Amino acid sequence: MQLTLENPKNTKSDKPPYSRTNPFQAKVLKNINLNGACSSKETRHIELSLKDSGLSYNPGDALGIVPSNDPELVASILKEMGWEEETVVTVGKQGEALSLKEALTNYTEITLISKKILQQAAAFTENEELQKLVLVENADQLKEYCYGRDLLDMLRDFGPWKASAQEIVSMLRKMTPRLYSIASSIAANPDEVHLTIGAVRYTSHGRDRKGVCSVLCAERVREGDTLPVYVQANKHFHLPESQDKDIIMVGPGTGIAPFRSFIQERAVNKAAGRSWLFFGDQHAATDFLYQNELEQYQQDGVLTRIDAAFSRDTDQKVYVQHKMLEHSKELFEWIENGAYFFVCGDKERMAKDVNDALITLIEKEGSMDRDAAEAYLKDMQKQGRYLRDVY
Repeated sequence: MQLTLENPKNTKSDKPPYSRTNPFQAKVLKNINLNGACSSKETRHIELSLKDSGLSYNPGDALGIVPSNDPELVASILKEMGWEEETVVTVGKQGEALSLKEALTNYTEITLISKKILQQAAAFTENEELQKLVLVENADQLKEYCYGRDLLDMLRDFGPWKASAQEIVSMLRKMTPRLYSIASSIAANPDEVHLTIGAVRYTSHGRDRKGVCSVLCAERVREGDTLPVYVQANKHFHLPESQDKDIIMVGPGTGIAPFRSFIQERAVNKAAGRSWLFFGDQHAATDFLYQNELEQYQQDGVLTRIDAAFSRDTDQKVYVQHKMLEHSKELFEWIENGAYFFVCGDKERMAKDVNDALITLIEKEGSMDRDAAEAYLKDMQKQGRYLRDVY
């Protein structure tokens, strides 16, 4: 007698089988450019279906996307090396067989090179420049070469090569998923997840470059297509448990994403706590992301205050930290009253400037010296009231 067991994955109580190593193919419901026609930026608002995935998330969590490489870049690499796209190569620990085109498109990281890759590549060429570059004493030059260059640069700069396609592919790192702050609340959008993605495009070393995932989303993903995704929990960036707490959110540019999820969540829960958003970008006319939506939330009383800074609309550049200092008295009153302070966005400059502005306003409004203001902020951090999601 043969027993037929039900597929355990179909049982409701089980956790979803979808993860970083087994992403869910989410259907694209909407993909629009949030910026106005004359903007120098392109920010995509993408809505994805999580229907039948079993996936859920909390405001503050991130969504991982497993991207694929630009077909034009893949074609350029194949052409440069005179390789046939159907050549079979093996990848990964299991030695999975793929066509070369498939391996370069979906499996390997080809827009970044590392010291390790260049050191390994030196064995496959007699190019004197590369032999010199990988010497121990030239570590700084090697690091500098890697910055802003990709596999195609390396192949063009240091040939002729005596390496097979397999040998080159074996040196490359596996494609890493890209993480984006979720821009929606699942309570407000059941079975959906929304993202706010800025398309990354720049020129370096005489070639135009494109962000792997951001430009995939901007140029090649259409409504009806699918993207491989998974949820990445972020335990260090979430709304206070009490709905009565006030929140201050600083999110210029795509840093607005998690705060859209916070605001949606609080709207659904009819939270009693006040909320204050600082947003910034280049031009009010073209770059005020989600403006109508945010202003509606303000009218509805869900969002207490919005202060926006547009750096290119005035002679003197005005950023979010300047707006904070402008309203330092009220901000400090909110903080003294137990408000939670959130920052999302650029780690290098913005988060540092916001941190400095925060210390300055605590120092001024709290009538304390710099050391005491820094200690006050550290204490807020310990209490879990100063939270940052910076990248």
